[in-house]
Amino acid sequence: MKKQGEKKPDWIRIKLTTGENYTEIKDMMRSKTLHTVCEEARCPNIYECWANRTATFMILGDICTRACRFCAVNTGMPTELDLQEPERVADAAEKMGLKHAVITSVARDDLADGGASIFAATVKAVRKRLPFCSVEVLIPDFMGNRDALQVVMDAKPDILNHNVETVERMSDRVRAKAKYGRTLELLQRAKEMQPKIPTKSSIMLGVGEEWDEILKTMDDLRAHDVDILTLGQYLQPTPKHLVVEKYYTPEQFAQLKEEGLKRGFSHVESGPLVRSSYHAHEQVKSANDKLAARA
Repeated sequence: MKKQGEKKPDWIRIKLTTGENYTEIKDMMRSKTLHTVCEEARCPNIYECWANRTATFMILGDICTRACRFCAVNTGMPTELDLQEPERVADAAEKMGLKHAVITSVARDDLADGGASIFAATVKAVRKRLPFCSVEVLIPDFMGNRDALQVVMDAKPDILNHNVETVERMSDRVRAKAKYGRTLELLQRAKEMQPKIPTKSSIMLGVGEEWDEILKTMDDLRAHDVDILTLGQYLQPTPKHLVVEKYYTPEQFAQLKEEGLKRGFSHVESGPLVRSSYHAHEQVKSANDKLAARA
């Protein structure tokens, strides 16, 4: 018999706001043949974020070479590599009038650099069109390729984001190919390459982790100089994905936020519907202020 997860509690409610801004952004994405992680990963905040004219662009196509058990993005062998994509992203960001742009991607293990050069080109293209727009990149692990990471860091994004996703014990079960230690190493290397650029990671809760394991993951991230932490509730996207083992209460998320701040993160975003890019624009200033204070 298929294992059943916990029943979804009342506090997991998604606000549906499909007004003019939402429709305009959706139409713009389609007209420029762009992908967003908001749609592909079925993010619960898409209505709120798009209504507020913010979006996370997903570059390098919409087919991922990995099959993580929590993620709804399509898996297979990609055929798309569009060298004009950075300019289309920049054009859309300019038309949206963004003050903070988030750029992420599928994993492209089929490419020698994992798509790092397209990340760098996209950062530069957005900056050229919108000089005062901060740019955050949420990158895959590039299979540990140091040179690929260097390409991204040389483009000097305002925030370097790479998600640990879960606690060490659950990592191999939840993620495909990605390794807990390699994630921590990447985040440390990014800080070594560009000490002034804030680093960020996210923990997804409800896949079978224990409370003390969450705290240890926080400690591991801080030990590798990660500045920003987000924590959110895992929601099962389809019946074939991991079931939800536990729903954390808003009070527990608030407690975890305090635990994160106690450990020295410059900013902690913690709540049932929080995702890695949720309220991302608010995190840049707090991270930079904290880094300046440490200098």
